[in-house]
Amino acid sequence: MIEKKTIVPAIIAKTQEELVKKINKVKEYVERVQLDVMDGKFVPNNSLDFDFELPKTNCHFEAHLMIQNPLKWIEKNYKKIDTVLAHIETCENPKEVIDLAREKNKFIGFVLNPETPLNKISDFINDIDQVLIMTVNPGFYGSRFLPEMVDKISNLRKISPDLDIEVDGGVTPSTIGLVDKAGANLFVSGSYIVKADNIKQAISNLKNILSE
Repeated sequence: MIEKKTIVPAIIAKTQEELVKKINKVKEYVERVQLDVMDGKFVPNNSLDFDFELPKTNCHFEAHLMIQNPLKWIEKNYKKIDTVLAHIETCENPKEVIDLAREKNKFIGFVLNPETPLNKISDFINDIDQVLIMTVNPGFYGSRFLPEMVDKISNLRKISPDLDIEVDGGVTPSTIGLVDKAGANLFVSGSYIVKADNIKQAISNLKNILSE
């Protein structure tokens, strides 16, 4: 488990120029960045669906794969990133996704949409590094936070005390305390950070609410 609670900005980008600009805006304030990869099929939006290159940083990059074919993406792009986060809903054979990520020396986690129950990943919980629980319906910046997901986070923490539990969707100063108290330790924030006039201040606003 990651030793400290961590704020993770999420990057949606439709061009290489937009990708570099957004990463450069956040890179000096964070240790970890999430790349939102969307194919326009699994979710109704597109992002990083081109042959992108990442600027040089000291950041740990995780790829949140909102796409229909995670295996194909991993084969092509694994050298660019550190952690693969695949939606369990898209994995015909989850073990195959885990094995491929391990073969490429990557960290691996599964993502659960709001309507997907925890039992979908119960067979794999000891084979993965993290679970990302969506607290919005995925695909866009600024979607509405779903408070009913808080119980899902606390149930997962009871099941797996040492797992990295990440939360993504509608994470702002008014919601981060709820998911922190429920047991999350990685907090993805997209529009609240990336669209802020003062990114350093926005990240501080989130960090200041987290319990020690």
